[in-house]
Amino acid sequence: MDDSGSIPQAREGETAAPADPLAYEGVWRFTVPAVEESVPQARRAVRDLLGRRQVPATQDLVYSLLLIVSELVTNSVRHAALLSPEVAVEVAVGREWVRVAVEDDHPYRPKALEADFGQTGGRGLLLVREVTREAGGVCDVEHTSTGGKVIWAALPLGAPARPL
Repeated sequence: MDDSGSIPQAREGETAAPADPLAYEGVWRFTVPAVEESVPQARRAVRDLLGRRQVPATQDLVYSLLLIVSELVTNSVRHAALLSPEVAVEVAVGREWVRVAVEDDHPYRPKALEADFGQTGGRGLLLVREVTREAGGVCDVEHTSTGGKVIWAALPLGAPARPL
């Protein structure tokens, strides 16, 4: 990709040389048991990974990613643990974006609930969707080939500052 984010096109008679990967680019995956204690462990692991790889992320972006990981792992622990004793967390970093994903073996696709201020819970996916949108990113849920699901959010590294 070039600086504009688009894939450069080769001119006639030329071949496009792939850009060298940056030191922070890559994909990392780990699993945690589907228990409450795994939520802060997953959050710390993602934070430490971003720091070790020296990903050029703003503090707001890191906080957003950690909130997303916390909410998604919490949902898997609370709603999928019977069918999924482990939860997989994946962090993929490109030149211009960071993608976090949480996968479990539960087959049902969750829906982001609308805000119901009378409830004390059930707003995690709504929060993930809104944090992702405010950062200029995208999120989705996909089925896996093994019958489970993966919920992911991709945020741009140049994420706009969140309004106060």
